[in-house]
Amino acid sequence: MRAQDIKIFSFFSGAGFLDLGFEMSGYDIVLVNEVHKAFMDAYRYSRQFMNIKEPEYGYYNGDIADFLDSKHEELKHQIAELRNKSKIIGFIGGPPCPDFSVGGKNRGRDGENGKLSSTYIDLICQQQPDFFLFENVKGLWSTRIHRQFYEELKNRVHDSGYIATERLINAIEYGTPQDRERIIFIGFNKDFLYQLGYKIIVRNFELDFPWKSEIKYDREELMTKPWPVTNEFKENSILECPDSIPEELTVEYWFRKNDVYNHPNANDYFQPKKGLAKMLTIDEGDVSKKSYKRLHRWRYSPTAAYGNNEVHLHPYKARRISVSEALAIQSLPKEYCLPPEMTLTEKFKTIGNGVPYLAAKGLAKTILNFMEG
Repeated sequence: MRAQDIKIFSFFSGAGFLDLGFEMSGYDIVLVNEVHKAFMDAYRYSRQFMNIKEPEYGYYNGDIADFLDSKHEELKHQIAELRNKSKIIGFIGGPPCPDFSVGGKNRGRDGENGKLSSTYIDLICQQQPDFFLFENVKGLWSTRIHRQFYEELKNRVHDSGYIATERLINAIEYGTPQDRERIIFIGFNKDFLYQLGYKIIVRNFELDFPWKSEIKYDREELMTKPWPVTNEFKENSILECPDSIPEELTVEYWFRKNDVYNHPNANDYFQPKKGLAKMLTIDEGDVSKKSYKRLHRWRYSPTAAYGNNEVHLHPYKARRISVSEALAIQSLPKEYCLPPEMTLTEKFKTIGNGVPYLAAKGLAKTILNFMEG
């Protein structure tokens, strides 16, 4: 099986971090859907900058619900066209998650964003791709008030002919310098699996899926490492990396790896209108507060959440982190960048919303491992 024969329809694409993981694993992205124009423009800009070809069926800057209605027949035709060429069809997407986030407003299924999870599942059931990936925040899976809705989504795809599996992943497991949990729900159409000749092992509707095949680190073991806690903040200070930690999972390692100070987005950061004096009192590594979290250069970052008054400070510079530094924390390749005309607010919003690149790439390879099994 060749990855390039797997055709991906991407929904809620944002600036394309999840898609890039699939693209760099050999898959072919054929359609991109994103409702927010600034994010769509960033997606297109980044691909042009990296010399990645445009999707066969282009970009659709509009509501995913349109594919259930006005664009239903067009999407159905595209899928049929690819299947006539013996291509495998995959849907991937991470519906907006504030309504399920612990730090959000907890509107759940009734929130405007919460409803989009249901729409995505409706689209999967309607169009019957060979497989799908659904990504969302931990709260959808772990919070009692939302778990019932999540179970209903699962039952709908099971009833529609899919066998599925789920796992609460952490980006750090895949080599991203960030402690970020997300629920990943993956399903395969039964007919597709039979066509591939799989002997399907079902345990309570769960696939025997090789979740750990691309995981590089055990999070529980990592948490036992003697990571540095805090150091007094000193601008432009020098601090050597401890020998007893995996350097490749630290913020500073990725800053150097991505050459963040010479990156096209290196000077994209908020200039404080007030609060600088308070920022200077925060120790390097002190991430205990809701706002003003100062990263430690020799530790992984907390979840990249840039907004709602959460401010991440540079470990040893008297400022907030830059866009290039945030991209590095999301483990993007250094060649990836965002357009200069995009607002700072939009840049940090799309970075915080994105799936860490190395986690996306690990998931893409895991799916391929399963299908090649």
